[in-house]
Amino acid sequence: MAFEPPQRLVNALGEVRDDGASAWLGQIDVLLAEAAALRGVTVERVHVPGGRSSLVAHVRTADGAPAVLKLAPERFRPEAERAALTHWDGFGAVRLLDPGTNDGALLLERLHPEVSVRTLPEAKALLEAAGTLRRLWTEPPAGRNCETVPERTGRQATAMRASVDAFPEVAPLVDAALEAREELVAAPPELRLLHGTFRQSKVLSGERTPWLAVGPDPVVGECAFDLARLVRDRVEDLIGSPSGPAITRRRVKRLAESLEVDQARLRGWTLFRAVESGVRALRVGRERDAENLLEFAGWL
Repeated sequence: MAFEPPQRLVNALGEVRDDGASAWLGQIDVLLAEAAALRGVTVERVHVPGGRSSLVAHVRTADGAPAVLKLAPERFRPEAERAALTHWDGFGAVRLLDPGTNDGALLLERLHPEVSVRTLPEAKALLEAAGTLRRLWTEPPAGRNCETVPERTGRQATAMRASVDAFPEVAPLVDAALEAREELVAAPPELRLLHGTFRQSKVLSGERTPWLAVGPDPVVGECAFDLARLVRDRVEDLIGSPSGPAITRRRVKRLAESLEVDQARLRGWTLFRAVESGVRALRVGRERDAENLLEFAGWL
C-alpha cells in the first residue's frame, strides 16, 4: 500500500542524526507491506498523528481480531522494546502478539489510542499512571539487550557538555544536572527493568484491563529514573501556574512516597532528565519546549 507517513513522524526524524532514518522512511510503505504479509494481517489504516519515533498501523489478523502493527527505525531499538514486552507478557503493558518475529516490527494488541490517562483530571491521572508504572518494575530478564541507566545517561551527558559552547546560558543548569547524575549512578539502590520513557500519554485504555503502558524504550536501572519523567508531565500547565514551583515540590514528594522511592534521588533524576530534554530541544530549534523544560529544571 502506498501512503504518506504522518507529518509528526517525518518532523521528528528530521530532528535526529540521520543514521538510516531517511532511508527507512523512504521505504516505509514497502516495510509495512512486508511486515503485514509475514504476519498474515490486513492493514486497515495508518494511525495519525501517530508517534515521534514509529509508524503504527491498525490491522486485522487472519481471524478478524483487531491489532496494531508498529514499525520503527533501528536507532529507536525496536528489538529492545520487543524483549521488554515479551518479559512483561501483558502485565501492565500492551501485549506482544508475535514474540518470535525479529524484523524490527511489532504486532501488538489494539488499545484505544484516543484515551490515555492524560485525559483524566490531573490528580487521578498521576495516580493511575503511577500504579501502571509500579507493575512494570520487575527484575531484568536474563540476557537482556537494553541499555543501563549509566550507559544511556552517559551518552546524554556527553551531548549536554558539547551543547554548552553553543548555548552558554544553560551552563549552570548543565553543571548541576551532571553533578547530580554523577552522584546518582555511583550507588543505585536497585536494578529493575524500566519503561524508559514513561509519561501519562504512554498509558492507554485497554479492553482486558483499564490502563496499559505502551512505547517503552527499556533501560535497566533504579526506579527513580523512570519516575522522574512522570514528575514533569503537563509541564506547560506547571509553567503557566503561579504555584508551579510549589506544585512540583509536592508532586515529587507525593510520587516518591506513593511508590516508595527516595525523594532526593527522584528530585536529582528529575533535574537531570529535564535539563537533558531542554538542551536537546534547544539543539533542534524547539525553543518554546526548551524554555519550559529549563524553567522547570530551575525549580529543582
